[in-house]
Order: sequence, then structure tokens, then C-alpha cells
Amino acid sequence: MGIFGALTTSVGGLRAQSYALENISGNIANSQTTAFKRIDTSFLDLIPDSGQTQQKAGSVTANSRSTNTVPGDVQPASVATYMAINGAGFFVVQKPGSFTDNAPIFDGVENYTRRGDFTLNKDGYLVNGAGYYLEGIPIDPTTGNLVGNAPQILSFKNDFLPAQPTTKVEYRANLANYPLTTKHDVSVPGSELLNPADFPGGDPTVAGTGKVLGSDVQNFIDESIAGGAVTAYDVSGAPVNLQLRWAKTDSASLGSPHTDTWNLFYQVDPNATGTDTAWQNVGTDFKFGTNNQLNPPIASVNLTGVTINNISLGNLTINFSSGGLTQYADANGNVQVNQIQQDGFPAGSLQSVSISNNGRVVGSYSNGRNIDLAQITLATFNGPDFLKRKDGGAFEATDESGQALFGNGGTIVGSSLEGSNTDIADEFTKLIVTQQAYSANTKVITTSNSMVQDLLNVLR
Repeated sequence: MGIFGALTTSVGGLRAQSYALENISGNIANSQTTAFKRIDTSFLDLIPDSGQTQQKAGSVTANSRSTNTVPGDVQPASVATYMAINGAGFFVVQKPGSFTDNAPIFDGVENYTRRGDFTLNKDGYLVNGAGYYLEGIPIDPTTGNLVGNAPQILSFKNDFLPAQPTTKVEYRANLANYPLTTKHDVSVPGSELLNPADFPGGDPTVAGTGKVLGSDVQNFIDESIAGGAVTAYDVSGAPVNLQLRWAKTDSASLGSPHTDTWNLFYQVDPNATGTDTAWQNVGTDFKFGTNNQLNPPIASVNLTGVTINNISLGNLTINFSSGGLTQYADANGNVQVNQIQQDGFPAGSLQSVSISNNGRVVGSYSNGRNIDLAQITLATFNGPDFLKRKDGGAFEATDESGQALFGNGGTIVGSSLEGSNTDIADEFTKLIVTQQAYSANTKVITTSNSMVQDLLNVLR
């Protein structure tokens, strides 16, 4: 059976090399396919049953060897919803089983892919180039917390962000040690201070009830300095201009027991006249020590029933944080505002989405807000090379791969795409070797055929 065994072995070799050639051709064809994972060929020898002294090399068969754990090169992309994975994870996706009235119907079967060329379709779904719909965990736009822990199909169509009223103002500033008010005179001690005697309508420095009447506005402007402004919002999202001013009410330069003291005011009515309240004192004395820091420290002040220009803001908190207010010398004699931010915003509609590098879908709204909408979920497997391939660069879990595990799947790189892990030069080298091996097997067949012909000639 030696000659006929050689023929059979050569045929097996031809099949194995043809199988390898098919894998090589597929790898080359997909060298530009996003996140494609090449298929290598593994050869397995088949040994016939024989005695110890007559063992033969035997035949061969070929199997596929996956490279799902071998990443492709990550390249930047200009599309904000494109993303790549830096790590071993897979995007969790689903493909619709059918469509009803052009709406996708999902069968609940999850697939996994590295292909991250997702774009937002007309229905608000993130769909990649192979037609797979992205899954993730929604985020509550109000609290910023994840809604549940199980991934689901993400949809952002007609997303609307309701108005959020202002409740907090973050404020940091340096108050000039010597404020250059309109009425200041360096030759007159205390001329830079707010003088209660200049306010016939009432002392604006009285804690808790201090206010500036419309009839006293000009004196107040002349004896105080601007402290910055910020646009706040009421419960309906209507904008309100929150104006702040500082007035120095006492100075340590006047000698003991005087202390550098300031009062903060916010504007109530820009058009106030007569006995109407124009500016309201927040009701706190801000005292500074010799180190130009607050003494005692004041972390925040709470304002109740704030109404500005007849628009109610309710209760507000102004946070200064530790060291947020200082009183260092300033050549301009003004308030240097380092931070003034508030937490409210008007209502807005979703304009676009993008992917951040922390793996979150970020929505950009018409009101200028950027809100985290969802956390993209990455899945890993104990046996990723045993996943079953599907069209479009997708995989499904098998018994050998194990079920999907969530967490520690790597990091997401926004505005990027993972390329194919096919190396063209390596594939062409394999192609040459495969061609030579195939030709060698055909030579064995022709040689075996010649030997059979010689044997037949002997018999004749």
C-alpha cells in the first residue's frame, strides 16, 4: 500500500494547503476591514496505525486558528462616534431580527465585536458599518448615576433635557486690600469704605436686613466695587442676571479694634427707584486677618427667597471653598474674580453625540450643555479565541469561550478605529510557502503515478 498510501497522503496535503490558501486569501481580502481578526492555519499530522518499526509520517489535515486576542493598529478618525478598544474587550451589540414599520425588532441575542465604526442613525441608535446596534448602560442626566447594571440597546432619538434651576454658585475671588472706589481718596483715611451715613434710606450693612434702596443706588455704586456676574436660571429655565458687588465696611488701617471687613451684595432690581430694594446684603461680615485670609473661615453663605427683577430663584448657596476668598493688594483696586459658575441651565434638545475617552456617550444639547448619556459596556471572555465568528466582524459566545464577563475589558479611545490585524507582508510570505507546498504535493502524485505505471509495465 506504499504507493497508494503516498497518493492518499498527497491528496490530503493538497486539501490542507488549499485550506490554508483559502484562509490566506480571506486575510488579504480583509486587510482593510475595520477590526478584522485574521485566521491562521494550523496543520495536524495524521499517523496511520502501524508497528513500532514501521511507523510512517502519515497524512495531514488543516484547522483554523483564531487571532481574536491580537489587536490591530488604532488610528485616529474624524467621526466623533467612532471608537476603538485598548485592551481585550468587545463591544456588546445586537442585530435586529426583523423590522416593523422601519423600527428594528431585536431577539435579545447578544453578539460581540471589536468593530467600532458606530454612527447615529435616523432613529437614534448607534449602528456600526456591519449593521450591529450598540449596547450600554444609560446614565441619569440629572444625577449622573448609571441606570441599572445590565447593558441594553442604546437610543437617543428626540432626547430632551429639562431645565435645571440654579441652586449653587461656585465663587472664588481676590478683594483688593484697598478698593479704588469712585469716592476713595488716599489722603483721607477710610474714604475707601462704605459709609452708612451716606444712605438716608437705611444702613445697608445691617446684618440680615441690610439693603440698598433705589434712592441710594448711586451712592452705593460709588462706594463699592463690582464682584462679577453670572447668568442663573429659574425653575422654568428663564435666565436671570445675578450681579454681585463688594463693599469694604471696616479697615485695619484705622487701628485697633478695627478689622478688614467686607459685605457682599446681590442686585435685586436694576430699575429700582425710591423705596424699592435695589441691592440686598447677604447678611455676613467677611473679616480678613493679617495673612489676607478669611478669619474666621467662611465656606459658604445661604440666600433664602432670592428674587431678581421679579423672577424667583428660590434658595441659593454661594460656595467659596477653602481659601476661595482672599484680600491681597491689587494695583487696579478691583475684585479679581477667579471663578464664578452656577449649576443651572435652560431646557435643550439633543444636537449630537460623541464618545469620550472614558467610554461614555456624551450628548451635546442646544442649550450648550454636554451631558453623559450612557456608559459603553465592554465584555471579555475566558476563551476569546473560541468565539464563533459571524458576518460583519461579530462573534457569539460558545461553551468553549465561556459566557461574557463585564469589567476590566480595557479602555475606549474616542474618535479612533482599530484596523485589521492582517499583515500583508506576512500573508504574502505564507502565500509563497503554501504555493510551494501545494506544488510539492502534486509532484508526489505525479511520481507515484509514474511508479504505478512502471509496476503495470512489469506485469505486462
